[in-house]
Amino acid sequence: MKLAFIGTYPPRECGIGTFTNNLFKSMADINKSVRGENENFVVALSDNDLIYKYPDEVKHIIRQEHQRDYINAAKFINLSGADLCILEHEFGIFGGQSGIYILPLLHRLEIPIIVTLHTILKNPSYNEKAVLQEICKMADKIVVMSHKAIDFLIHVYDVTEEKIVFIEHGVPNIKYSPEKSKKEFKLENKKVILTFGFVGRNKGIETVIKALPELIKKHPNVVYIVLGKTHPNVLRHSGEEYRIFLLRLVKSLKLEEHVIFLNEFIDEQFLFKYLYACDIYITPYLNEAQITSGTLSYAVGVGAAVLSTPYWHASELLADGRGKLFDFNDSENLSLMLTNLLDNPKELNELKRKARDYGRKITWPKTGEKYVDTAKNIIKLGRRSVKKKDTVLDFLILPPFTLAHINRLTDDTGIIQHAKFGIPNLKEGYCLDDNARALLMVMMAYRQKKDIRALELSPIYLSYIHYLQNADGTFRNFLSFSRQFLDEVGSEDSFGRTIWALGYLLANAPNDAYYQTGKMVFFNAAPNFEKLKSIRSIANTMIGISYYLISNPSDDSMTERLRNMANTLIEHYNKTKTPDWKWFESLLAYDNGILPLALLHSAKILNDEKITEVAIESMDFLTEHTLKDNYLSIIGNEKWYEKDGTRSVFAQQPIDAMAMVLMYHQAFKLTRDKEYINKLYTSFLWFLGENDLRISLYDFETKGCCDGFEQDGVNRNQGAESSLAYLISHLTVLQAYEEFHE
Repeated sequence: MKLAFIGTYPPRECGIGTFTNNLFKSMADINKSVRGENENFVVALSDNDLIYKYPDEVKHIIRQEHQRDYINAAKFINLSGADLCILEHEFGIFGGQSGIYILPLLHRLEIPIIVTLHTILKNPSYNEKAVLQEICKMADKIVVMSHKAIDFLIHVYDVTEEKIVFIEHGVPNIKYSPEKSKKEFKLENKKVILTFGFVGRNKGIETVIKALPELIKKHPNVVYIVLGKTHPNVLRHSGEEYRIFLLRLVKSLKLEEHVIFLNEFIDEQFLFKYLYACDIYITPYLNEAQITSGTLSYAVGVGAAVLSTPYWHASELLADGRGKLFDFNDSENLSLMLTNLLDNPKELNELKRKARDYGRKITWPKTGEKYVDTAKNIIKLGRRSVKKKDTVLDFLILPPFTLAHINRLTDDTGIIQHAKFGIPNLKEGYCLDDNARALLMVMMAYRQKKDIRALELSPIYLSYIHYLQNADGTFRNFLSFSRQFLDEVGSEDSFGRTIWALGYLLANAPNDAYYQTGKMVFFNAAPNFEKLKSIRSIANTMIGISYYLISNPSDDSMTERLRNMANTLIEHYNKTKTPDWKWFESLLAYDNGILPLALLHSAKILNDEKITEVAIESMDFLTEHTLKDNYLSIIGNEKWYEKDGTRSVFAQQPIDAMAMVLMYHQAFKLTRDKEYINKLYTSFLWFLGENDLRISLYDFETKGCCDGFEQDGVNRNQGAESSLAYLISHLTVLQAYEEFHE
């Protein structure tokens, strides 16, 4: 059994790294005893581009904030011959928002995964919850170190209990003589109180310091040792501010002879000597939100008398007399407890005995054996692999269709174009693009679902379009929240999107009033069709004309306009096309799927083989560059994708995913090839997490869609463009399903 471990690793100074190292060694020892060799290896996380001199078992390195390193690590592991991967998870050790960079790595692994969770938040942020849920979905087994963690996973993160394995934090099987240890540190005549671990404000060390003045009145030989460096993240952002505060507190209380700060990260051998030398060990953390504490496990493991605040792990580990609890920030009660224990050696020794007895059960060899057994059971079930699916439509994972967020964004003027998270941003006002999309979406919703609210919203968007039309048939775009015009003439893109929405309305009008208003605005704009220069505005307009011609097939003049515009796109295509670049311009930019989509619509109306050929050929080219590895990878708008250049992966936006969904839907309608249904659904799943970052853009709480994602994570604002792109795509999936089963 060959195992790959992912985590921080020594010599990087990190508690997770120490855990990974101990787990690696304990599992390797068991493997050696069976096979006489150790093939296991480590993929180590490095921080801030620091270079570490790693031991030989580290075979690959991931730089924390370099997203491409995670993809390369997945390839390395897949080609390594490893049978299973063990991931140590802590939000802060992975790159991107809430450690999101680990998701693409896990998704690409072709072997089973065990994930050890070192932090499980009771009240996670949206991103933290989404990331951890995705990790749990991809894991074959999830290891936790407390029963409280199991409860959180089930009730907060919706993880099935069958996936969860309880394995307590291991403790090195290191033994020293308490007397000799005290002598080595010249503490023979002292009563030693110890706290160790990275130092930061949440550790509550001041609670212990404030308890000392009363204690030393009765026990003047007490010394309190704070063993540990300031946490690297704290040091980076706040320097030694907290340590200086503690030093000043010690001085103000005249405790210089009783408090010792050892500002260093020591190896386990020295650490355990200090643990054996101490009389009482304290973890005085300031709040309950600590699901796992390696320092506490170590103290119990060596049989120390432990006092702690009642954070989650301490409440569980110190139950049944294995330690004592005191309230958060309660220096007075702590002082009484310390005095009582030092006054009563018998009680102190009983605490140590119970801790020592329990510690024998959680040594690393025993913990490693439990991990090995878990790994073997998973491997017996067979290798994990990414397989191509047949017809993929799965309505069990489709969220219910709802206009909740659109209602939130819409007032009696129109739809607000931007939002701060899920709340309308009134400062940004309205735009024509979004009101046109909104009209298209509600017309689709009413046609397919007879949604009454969609019908009620439609005149708001239609009247906005009418209000912003100029006398010459062009349109303004932007309107302030106070209903002030912000431009004279809008973009060609906004013009084309409006014609698309109006054309769809004319093909699917719910009553004559809607039809007549839409027709008036449509034909007022028509003289501007031939003036368009942008190929995307031409494409959007072609789609609108195609919908109009469905209900008005005898309009020969408009049919010829459509043919001329289709030929314009084909001319652009022929000018740029080469054997390895079959596209309409020398770059793949934004809203790319709209261009083949327009030709697919035209081909159905005009029944023209040349138009069909270019539509399919350009669609296949776009597919080749965006739809591989069974998920949609949109061309990012950071730099787009210049011919002969490197494609930009970020930032990705929902309108591009919508264009792909609509493109494959129209291709299916034209060809009846079911493979386009597969591609349509795969493209739609981009919204639900089948993307480069493996995270959902759809917000299941607000029912809106996030505005896309950057390299470091999701843009959590949920404006009209993004949410409408999602809803139009959702409705297209529903329509495609019905058409597929006709």
